[in-house]
Amino acid sequence: MSTISISHVSRWYGNVVAVNDVTMDVGPGVTGLLGPNGAGKSTLIAMMGGFLAPSVGTVTLDGAQVWRNEQAYREIGIVPEREAMYDFLTGREFVVANAELHGLPDPGAAAARALATVEMEHAQDRRIDTYSKGMRQRVKMASALVHEPSVLLLDEPFNGMDPRQRMHLMELLRRMGAEGRTVLFSSHILEEVEQLAAHIEVIVAGRHAASGDFRRIRRLMTDRPHRYLVRSSNDRALAAALIADPSTAGIELDWNERALRIQAIDFERFTRELPRVAREHHIRLLTVSPSDESLESVFSYLVSA
Repeated sequence: MSTISISHVSRWYGNVVAVNDVTMDVGPGVTGLLGPNGAGKSTLIAMMGGFLAPSVGTVTLDGAQVWRNEQAYREIGIVPEREAMYDFLTGREFVVANAELHGLPDPGAAAARALATVEMEHAQDRRIDTYSKGMRQRVKMASALVHEPSVLLLDEPFNGMDPRQRMHLMELLRRMGAEGRTVLFSSHILEEVEQLAAHIEVIVAGRHAASGDFRRIRRLMTDRPHRYLVRSSNDRALAAALIADPSTAGIELDWNERALRIQAIDFERFTRELPRVAREHHIRLLTVSPSDESLESVFSYLVSA
């Protein structure tokens, strides 16, 4: 059982800060690294895998620094998001080469086991340049598993996979987590993380925004202020009736949209009060739509929470 510890880590490229003072521990089981595109997830995974040095701070595996530590590389398997591969090799040759780099006693047998684990035996003797994106993802996964690492780091691993491939990979990662391996995967898709990871780390704009079990993070997202665009048969009367209710924090009349923009601070109460108030004042609700449901808005709220 292995634990990766990240302590006050930052990484910048010139004047661009990609990761900003992140501290977290990733232990056995499956952890989801959640955040919008460009949040710094790939940079963080590269530092955890020993492929990139922190500008400041430390990344350790079971107490030993990862950067320039060859022993740490034996315990880590990494599946990068980028597609750069040796396309002139077959899938089997690619995985065997990685087994040889790790100095395994029987590279061919290790490669065969890894390819079978990701169900790529049928295409192992085809050149990689003939593979679909999903097949390329799976052969990268085989390469990362060939030395049976205790830590597995995956950067957007489900990109390009069809539903069957996604289900198989999810089941594989669940099994590895249950075996006591440390598995971390990144995603910008909330549903992927919900299906697979009980524990979540949220990264937004390079900062560590939230940490905890999925239910806690989901509750933070649900309990945040919600903004609604509401059109009715009498916007002024509806605004006057709602403004005094404790479920709302502000109501604006949008002349361009000919609608109300309402900030609800008590989501459950607001969803009960809006139809009740409308009925009581004989107001017809024409449109009720959330105006801040993008992932970026949710993540931005988590940063400030």
